[in-house]
Amino acid sequence: QVQLVESGGGLVQTGDSLRLSCAVSGISVRISTMGWYRQAPGKQREWVALISGADTNYVASVRGRFFIYKDNAKNTVALQMNRLKPEDTAVYFCNTIPSSTGYWGQGTQVTVSS
Repeated sequence: QVQLVESGGGLVQTGDSLRLSCAVSGISVRISTMGWYRQAPGKQREWVALISGADTNYVASVRGRFFIYKDNAKNTVALQMNRLKPEDTAVYFCNTIPSSTGYWGQGTQVTVSS
């Protein structure tokens, strides 16, 4: 059974940093392409970042501010978010790339105040 559990969200101010973590069980992050997604209020869920082996990629709106990492030994995926903006406010989820319907967790809320 695959389980993805996100944590690390919170309420921060513009310009602050947060580090999100995703604990993964049931699949290996070492051999999987993993990603972070987010869903802002009233909007569709969007892809934010991915990591495949040593390769990473980001949606343009976060490139240079967000960084995705994985720890193969701990089977976790992290998202370091710097210089946060109010438009980064959303619930953040981790999942595979492409996403698997049955893998969605509860997500972790990130709220950035102006």
